[in-house]
Amino acid sequence: MNYELREMLPGDEKRVLEIYKQGLDGGVSTFETEVPTAEAWNMEYYNDCRWVLENENSEVIGWCALKPVSKRECYKGVAEVSIYFDNIYQGKGLGSVLLKKMILDSESHGFWTLQASIFSENEASIRFHQKNGFRTVGVRKKIGKLNEQWKDVVLFEKRSDTIE
Repeated sequence: MNYELREMLPGDEKRVLEIYKQGLDGGVSTFETEVPTAEAWNMEYYNDCRWVLENENSEVIGWCALKPVSKRECYKGVAEVSIYFDNIYQGKGLGSVLLKKMILDSESHGFWTLQASIFSENEASIRFHQKNGFRTVGVRKKIGKLNEQWKDVVLFEKRSDTIE
């Protein structure tokens, strides 16, 4: 199969949000319980550093984007990475292609640290981030509830190799 990696374009939001809904439905990706509007999604994520992967039919099958971790000036180079794939394309090694492009792009935009917050039971995502150079910072025990169940969140980070 041939895949195309490209920057996210206006109009991709519908498919991006469909994939995000699959993550919501799985119950191990986010505390969110509702899919945001395209407008709300666009306000949450940086305009730069948005990437999608398309299949041979030019259908978006995965996406990756960055959002701020804080409004404080001292953290302007730190962002949280979100990466989601259509369920049928998960576990095929495609995420690494997308994430590696995101890491390079984020450095070119001045980001020195990428963070990922992952539910402790999401073992596939934990392994994925570790494989791609993220290190465990710590575990936030019972940091929040999803469907009345306390969740532990493992915090990961990837420090830039090029930004001092």
